[in-house]
Amino acid sequence: MKNILVTGGAGFIGSHLVRLLVNKYPNYNIINMDLLTYAGNLENLKDIEDKKNYTFIKCDICDFENVKNIFSTYKINSVIHLAAESHVDRSIKDPFSFARTNVMGTISLLQAAKNEWEGNFEDKLFYHVSTDEVYGSLGDEGFFLETTAYDPHSPYSASKASSDHFVRAFHDTYGLPIVISNCSNNYGSYQFPEKLIPLFINNIVENKPLPVYGKGENIRDWLFVNDHARAIDVIFHEGKLGDTYNIGGFNEWKNIDLVKVLIETTDRLLGRPKGASDKLITYVTDRAGHDLRYAIDATKLKNELNWEPSLQFEEGIEKTVKWYLENNDWLNNITSGDYKTYYKEMYKS
Repeated sequence: MKNILVTGGAGFIGSHLVRLLVNKYPNYNIINMDLLTYAGNLENLKDIEDKKNYTFIKCDICDFENVKNIFSTYKINSVIHLAAESHVDRSIKDPFSFARTNVMGTISLLQAAKNEWEGNFEDKLFYHVSTDEVYGSLGDEGFFLETTAYDPHSPYSASKASSDHFVRAFHDTYGLPIVISNCSNNYGSYQFPEKLIPLFINNIVENKPLPVYGKGENIRDWLFVNDHARAIDVIFHEGKLGDTYNIGGFNEWKNIDLVKVLIETTDRLLGRPKGASDKLITYVTDRAGHDLRYAIDATKLKNELNWEPSLQFEEGIEKTVKWYLENNDWLNNITSGDYKTYYKEMYKS
């Protein structure tokens, strides 16, 4: 029996992964551990909260004693670690929080896994989910490979790079069975609206400014979140121990071109004239340490594990915009913080 601890399972990517695992593998016990900070939202998982193979636990990954107890009580034999502080702008303002959660929290989980599994690593796995931002910035050409040297430029990416190194160190030092994946930018339903795509959809709906850093020439590789969950699933089951896999969408967009696609799609679905929201674009001072271009080469994942994205970007954006327009109550609850009130008494700290 697999007893899989998913950290950060109430967040954006985590909730999509938890849903996939709970529904696809009824013989697995999925334990979702999340602190329910601002971006963790159990409304994301209301459709599976009563499933027999699903358990939610509110816990801070930095609380080592509590984490150890969870490993012992639930006989955890696999971990998929997604819990992280993830917004670059906030990391610039508050690097301490990112170091605490992303570095110390990861060490807490690694040490708990080592303590629980020591002497019997067979059929165990610590899967660490990371980001392409650890690689730094690309020029006009080339792609990030699994062998690309780390060169983080923001407190966020530095904290994730450090956590990656600790995961590998536990593998090399103690023999802990690990695998790491580094993924490009995700988009889709249930994403907290501090991130570009849900923020801009909401601003277009409300006729608010669309703040674009610099000239909007920064380039990112975008991946539909369900495809990321599928990739994690296949790496978890078929990935080589101790290895790293890059996950990408083969799908590069300049920020300004992405914004124009969002405007066109949202205006069309709202029945507005073409270009009605172009006037909302507002260029603002560029972010400190803003990497010019990220681009993932996911060839290894495709060739070795037979994974590739299932959606073209335009199709994924259409589905995403429709979801936010059709789930306005969810978005309003998030932006107002009302969803916190519902769960405050149910899951007290």
